Amino acid sequence: MGFLDALFGRSKPVRPDLDQLFGVPSAALTLEAAAGFRPTGLGSVCFAAVEGGAFGEVERQVRALLDADTATGGVPVEASQDSYGYSWLLARHTPEELPDLVNDLHAVNSELEANGFGPQLLCSIVGFRNEAGQPLGLVYLYKRGTFYPFAPMPGGGEKRNNPLELQVKAMLTNDLRVEQDLSRWFPVWGAPGL
Repeated sequence: MGFLDALFGRSKPVRPDLDQLFGVPSAALTLEAAAGFRPTGLGSVCFAAVEGGAFGEVERQVRALLDADTATGGVPVEASQDSYGYSWLLARHTPEELPDLVNDLHAVNSELEANGFGPQLLCSIVGFRNEAGQPLGLVYLYKRGTFYPFAPMPGGGEKRNNPLELQVKAMLTNDLRVEQDLSRWFPVWGAPGL
């Protein structure tokens, strides 16, 4: 960072650190012990699709990688597009296979990044739920290298459980790099896996 950047309060953006995803299993233990949230076995990656053969080929490689275990009983990855035009890949595992789910999400992000499509990556989400049916997503912001909790109110609609999100933030500060700028805690309404 240069002198003028320091003088004007500018900072360099945080570099993505995909290995932060591997902290999710330990965060899951904290969430279960402190608040009764258990993994759902669902996780998704959101990215802005790009027209062209190179991106299409990488997307096919990613799907083939995630679908490799379907012959032995694994569930195929599901692709969808949201109302904003972003693409989602949803991976399914049993709740006990959280490390495998995290590996899948890491693989998708890594493959897109390695092929020059890192700027198209937006976020990854790992789903949780408590016994009362409250959904919770741990959202990894690719461009920030941080996580934040997203807790939509059960029963539909577009309302968030903000007190719960702040509680989860406090719970996970020792497990994950939590996004401190609350204005970056974007709602991900209708995200696959929540």
